[in-house]
Order: sequence, then structure tokens, then C-alpha cells
Amino acid sequence: MDHPELPGLWDTIYTTDRYYGRLGVAVSERDLQCGGVCRDMGVEAPMYLRMRGGRREAVHERREDEERHTAPMSDEHKAYQDRILRAAQEGGFSGDSEVRTRVGRSWIQTDTLVEGADGRRIGWEVQLSTIDESGLRGVRARAAKATKNGITPAWHTDRAAYAQRNDTHWTRSDHLPAYVITRTGDLRIVSGFRVLEFWHCDTRSLYPCPHGVRRCGKAHATPKPRDVLFDDMVRQTAAGTIVPIQFRAGTTMHRYWVTSTDRDRLDDLHSDDTRLPPARETDPARGASRNRPTCQPSMPLSVDALSSESGIPVQPSAPAIETTPAASELHAAPARQMADSTAGLPGELITLQQAADDARLQLQHLHGHRERDLQRQVWRDAAATVQEAVTQYARTNSLNRQEVEASLRQLVPRASQ
Repeated sequence: MDHPELPGLWDTIYTTDRYYGRLGVAVSERDLQCGGVCRDMGVEAPMYLRMRGGRREAVHERREDEERHTAPMSDEHKAYQDRILRAAQEGGFSGDSEVRTRVGRSWIQTDTLVEGADGRRIGWEVQLSTIDESGLRGVRARAAKATKNGITPAWHTDRAAYAQRNDTHWTRSDHLPAYVITRTGDLRIVSGFRVLEFWHCDTRSLYPCPHGVRRCGKAHATPKPRDVLFDDMVRQTAAGTIVPIQFRAGTTMHRYWVTSTDRDRLDDLHSDDTRLPPARETDPARGASRNRPTCQPSMPLSVDALSSESGIPVQPSAPAIETTPAASELHAAPARQMADSTAGLPGELITLQQAADDARLQLQHLHGHRERDLQRQVWRDAAATVQEAVTQYARTNSLNRQEVEASLRQLVPRASQ
């Protein structure tokens, strides 16, 4: 930190950083960031200063940022990047690795970026077992930053601990060496993809009511784990036939990948939970790939049966390490006391929420697929406008966003409730 024109630069910055530390200011809020490898990769890496043995040191706050300077890319990581690009090209899509996207004054660094149909961009991030679990931080912020700039984040791993996180949409394959990953054989994704099962909550249903009552008489959806081929995942996310969703179970928000058909049916369910959403036409089920698998299936199941549910080729399921939400989570119902500060909401929020609810209710009076798709997009746009307005209002007034949203829902109850 020596500079010929600024002889007191280190003392000034070090004294200020230590002062912030005594006040308990978070490292990420002290305006010191790595200006080397991390900046070149488009990562905002907070740092702090210290003296050790008379030596001046600038230290990364997060271990994963520190390892970025020393740990080279593993052969397995490179193999996944090559496989993603090869699978995308076979599906007629283009892509590139280590892509930097300009965002204001900073950058977004993407492991592998696939350019899909209709301007769709899938940003694949590979996190393997070479990184300690405690060092994997900032995933939610990086995924949100990518989404905000038109990139759909797709995080892949070979660690069960990573796949069980809900900070972004994770997929997982078995831990395999690089030479196996690069083979043309079938590579399975054993976690992260779901098939939604829709059912009516009556005395004949096999599942407990997620609302915690005996039988509510409404329609519900239950996510069921399914394996999917990695190459098909790459191609179909680019094509838009596999999409990410957020699925709330109790107070927990889960993030899964599902077919676009299941996503549309889930939107229909949310628009009218008193009846089952109409079944959608799907592409004829295809047989499994003729390529040899990269790992030995442990539970042989009917491939035709699984293909008919999702419309994509699947392989037999592996032992379910990542499971569906526990019954206790499904029965849990949020019971939070609203803060008094959120009681008086502006009329603009109420008007926007009423408009979104009206767009949702109009879906109940439509029956044709095309009319429902058009109206569903109107509802999504209106709901997104409400969410953005709630976020801005809570941030401006230093309020808890969830409490503001719940208070708004109390003021504008759903017409179907």
C-alpha cells in the first residue's frame, strides 16, 4: 500500500478500517474490495486490513474469494464446461466459457453461458467438492445479480450439502472423475429436477393436507424427485422446456427445475385452487438414450413410465438424498405478528395488488389454452409490479419486506378465500 505521492496512504486506510471494525461495521460495508483476480472475474470480494508480525496484509472476508487467487480450475470443472458447450451445440445453441458481462461499473463472470431460444441466456455455475462447504458464500447475491441482468442462473454440483441449499436452483450429479464427465455416455442429474403431482384434497387423497386441516377440498401440488440426463437439462433449459420455479412448503421456499408444462399447471393451480388445473398436451415420450451411462443405476425403474410424466428422457432414480419437503414443513403455517409500522400502506400498493388479483381471477373464467396463457402473462406482469413496489416501499421506509407483503395481503384478501 505504498505510493510515492501518498506516503500516508496505508496509515489512513488502516486507521479507518480498524475504526469501522471497533464500531462493528460489517466488512462488506467498509468499501474495501479486491482489485486483482476477483475484480477481473467480475466478483465483488470485500476485504479488511491487518498487521501480522510487522507485515501489512489485506485479507478477503470470504474463503472462496481467497481460494480464487490460489486454487486453479480443476480438471473436473473444465470437463463440465466442455460438456455443457458440447450439449448446447448438439441442440443447436451457442455458448462460451468464462464470459464476462458488463453490469454498470462492475462485471458478472459466468462459468459457461448458453445462448438459448427467444433471447434466453442460461448461466451455468459449477461448484465441485474441491471447495469447502463453509467457503461457499454469496451464492444468493450472485444468482440475484445474474437474474436481474437477464441471465437464468443454473448452479451444478457434486456435493449433497450444496444441493440441499435453497439459495438458488441447484442440480447435482454423482462425484465423477474428469475422464468420465467428458465421455459421451449419459450423465445423470440425481437432484434438483422435479415432476409436479397435482391432486385433490379429499378423503381419497394419499397426501396430507398442506394447510394442516383434515381435508380442505382444494387442489394441491406435490413435487416428486426425478432423475434427468445432464445433456438434456442443458438443451431443454436453453429451449425453455425446463424452467426454474419457487415452491413454498410451509415457511420454506424451495427452488426446483420443472418442465414448462408443470410450471403452467402450477400457475393455473395458484389462480384457482378449488379445482385441478387442466392437463396439458406434451410431446410424445421418447425412449432413453442409447449411450452408455456414466454411472451404474442403483434402482431400476420403468423409463417409459417416468418419460410419460415429464415428457423428457429420464433414467432410473438414484437413492433420494434430496427429498421432498417434510410433513412438518407442509403442515407448518406462518403465524407472524405484523409490525404496527406496516399498518398504514400507501394506496398505490393496494391498487396494484387489487389489479393483480383481478387479473388472477379472470383466469377462472377462461378455458382455452391460448386464452389462459395470454391472461396468465398479464397476471405475472401485474404480480411482478406488485413485488417490485413492495420491495421499494420496504427499502425506502426501512421495514421488513415480508411483514409489508403480509400486511398488504391482510388489507387486500384474495377473493377466492
